[in-house]
Formats: sequence, structure tokens, C-alpha cells
Amino acid sequence: MGTKTWHSLPEYQALRALMESGTTSKAAIRLGLSQSAISRSIANLEARTGRILFERDGGRLRPTNEAAQMNRRLDPLFEALDRIDGPPEVAQESLRIIAPPTYAHRFLVHHIATFLKTNPHFFISLEVSPSEDVIRGILEQRFDLGVTGVELSSDGVKLTPYRSSTAVCAMGPDHPLAGRAEIHPEDLDGQALIALTHRHARRAQLEKVLHACRSTPRIVAEASTSVAAVDLVKEGLGVTIVNPFPIVQYRSDDLVFRPFASQIEYRSYFVTPDHGPVPSITRAFMRHLRLHTARDVFSEKA
Repeated sequence: MGTKTWHSLPEYQALRALMESGTTSKAAIRLGLSQSAISRSIANLEARTGRILFERDGGRLRPTNEAAQMNRRLDPLFEALDRIDGPPEVAQESLRIIAPPTYAHRFLVHHIATFLKTNPHFFISLEVSPSEDVIRGILEQRFDLGVTGVELSSDGVKLTPYRSSTAVCAMGPDHPLAGRAEIHPEDLDGQALIALTHRHARRAQLEKVLHACRSTPRIVAEASTSVAAVDLVKEGLGVTIVNPFPIVQYRSDDLVFRPFASQIEYRSYFVTPDHGPVPSITRAFMRHLRLHTARDVFSEKA
């Protein structure tokens, strides 16, 4: 069995300091030691390795080729020590987000961009899917964070309220109803209406409100998303009743939004797994959204 080789960091530090500074006095100042401590470390290193590392020439120590070779071989050790003593390396964290088109297009895209500009060490993946896929994606652990406006509770996920709002009527600025401060269900009687498709629970809610007031608008088109419904309004097809958040954030210059007098209310949620702590990057992005979501007259913090 071979003899075990012992290593002494102080001896290696003395060697490097002496190689780089040139004299024992400067090496001692660099390491905060006495000159005798430097000389003793070099002598111990020579005795332990059996190598002549410095030649004594008129009171000066001149490094030998053995010393130069050993100093080069010590480079990885001191590079590792520099990494330990230096600032921590920031590991890239990833965040997988899933959201329906109403939230993903424009709204989340904008906030993801501003978040990454201030946190360049993060990475975000955005999946645009129907609302019902948001819960499924979180349950199957394919995503870390969901944003949705549909309250589909399920075991294994946590819904954290983000924004609350009430229904609005969206219309073009030249529409006959645009001059009113508030739109009532009876005001829609005979009006061209873009409705959400029947798969949305909000469609049934709106029909119930209209039926109670005996108001019968003309449904000229249906859309599966609020974004599409509002875009059809922008094309001049009629009016629509939607959740103003977050559409009003980027459509207020193109269209007119008026409160719709009804009991229809909306909530937007963060969706996260209901097991274990929420990762720091997820918390950071949720906080970023809460802090930087622009104010509007139709929605408020939940």
C-alpha cells in the first residue's frame, strides 16, 4: 500500500504568494503573515515533497523549474477557491406557464418580457391552451403556474385569487350605446351581439340575465374566447359582454367599455400545485404580476 500524500493549503498559499510577489516580505504582507512564517511554510513544503523549490541567492529566493511546475498545477485549486469566496453563481431557473388566449396574448407576453429583462437568469415557457386544460396541465405536473378566469377547483391544485371584476359591454366608439354611462340588459334588445360559445358558463349566465329582462339581442356571431369576441366588435359587427380583465388593458384605445348592469362577476386566479412549497421563481413572477398590473376602472386586486 503506497504512502498517503498529505496536502497543506497554507504551504500552497505561501508558494503562490511568493511566486507572484517575488519576495518573502511582499508575500507576508499579501497573506497577513510574518516573513518567518512564509519561509517556514516553503521549507516544510520542500521537505514534504522532496523537491527544491527555491534557491537561496544572496538572501533572495529564486524559484526553480520545480516551483514553476507546481504553481501551474495548483491553478485549478485556487480557481476553485476563488469561486467559493466569490459571489454565488446564479443557476438558471425555469418557469412553465399555461394560460388561455385571453390572458396569454398581449397581457402575459408583455409581463413575461418585463420580468425576464429584470431577471435575465430566469427562463420561461408559455403554453397557450383552453381554460379547462390549465387545471389538467398543473395536475399532470407539466406546468408550474397557470392563470385562468374559470373557477374549476380540483384536488391537487390551489387557486389563488388574483383579480376580480364585473361584466362590461364592449362596443365601437361610434356605436349608438357608446354615449351611455352604463348598459342595461334591456338596452341590448334588438342589438347585434357577439356571444361566447355555449361551452362557456358565462353564456348561460348572460342568457338568464337577458331572459329575466325580456331582452332579445340578435346574435350575429359566436366566439370561443373573449379576445376573439372583442376583435369581432372592433370589426364593427356589434357589441359583446365580457370580462374586462385583462382585455381593457390593451383595447381601451380601440373600443368603448361600459359597465353592464348585472350580477355577473369574474375572478382571475393563479393556479399552482397543492403539494409542497411554491418555487421561488413562481412566487417571483406572481409578485411581478401583482405589482405591475396596470390599474383600470373595471377590475381590482382580489
